Amino acid sequence: MEDDDDHPVRLSEELDLDRLAEAALGILSLTLHDHGRVWKGMDWDLLNLLYRKGWISDPIGKAKSVSLTDEGMELASSSLRKHFSK
Repeated sequence: MEDDDDHPVRLSEELDLDRLAEAALGILSLTLHDHGRVWKGMDWDLLNLLYRKGWISDPIGKAKSVSLTDEGMELASSSLRKHFSK
């Protein structure tokens, strides 16, 4: 993941950011609507992390939702099952 001044990620280095990003993507998928769009009601640094991984469209803007990329859509479904299935 490259440095990106427009999309900073200021999350604790004590966190496993890959696992956090997967779990966040799974949770975002619960708000799926309009052919791959999800509401961007999460921490901005976390949204920037998902963007930098290539899983969502650019969260910066006036829209209240972002689009999942094809990779993000596939991973969201598997992450939700992986982290939250009984």
